[in-house]
Amino acid sequence: MTDDTLITAATDARKNAYAPYSGFKVGAALLDEDGRIHTGQNVENAAYPNGICAETAAIAMMVQRGGTKIIKIAVSGGDGRQLCTPCGGCRQRIREFATDATPVLICDANGLQANLTLGALLPHSFGPENLG
Repeated sequence: MTDDTLITAATDARKNAYAPYSGFKVGAALLDEDGRIHTGQNVENAAYPNGICAETAAIAMMVQRGGTKIIKIAVSGGDGRQLCTPCGGCRQRIREFATDATPVLICDANGLQANLTLGALLPHSFGPENLG
C-alpha cells in the first residue's frame, strides 16, 4: 500500500464531510495492522461541541471492524496555504492506537504537504503504557 493510496482515500473521504457551518472539510484515512484502510470525515453540528473530527470517525471505523493499531494515517484538509494537522484531541486519540514513530501524512486536495510522525506532533505523549 503506497502513501498515494492513503492520501487519495483521505481526500475522497473529505468530499463527504458535513461542514455547513465552518465550510472547512477534512477527511482522514488510516491503515491498520491488517492492511485495511479506514476512512472518516468531519461531521459538524449546530451545537458546535457535538461535531466530530475526521480522524475520530476513521478511528471509530477501525475499532468497529476489529482493528487495534494505526500503522499510518493521512489527513486531508485546507487549501494548501497552511498545514491541516490533527487537533490536540485527535492527536491523543491517534496516540491510543499508535506510537511516536507512526507516520502522519498531511495533505490537501493537491497531495502531500508534509510527512510527520506522531511523536513530532505530540511529544512526550501519554499513552496506554503510562497506566501500566
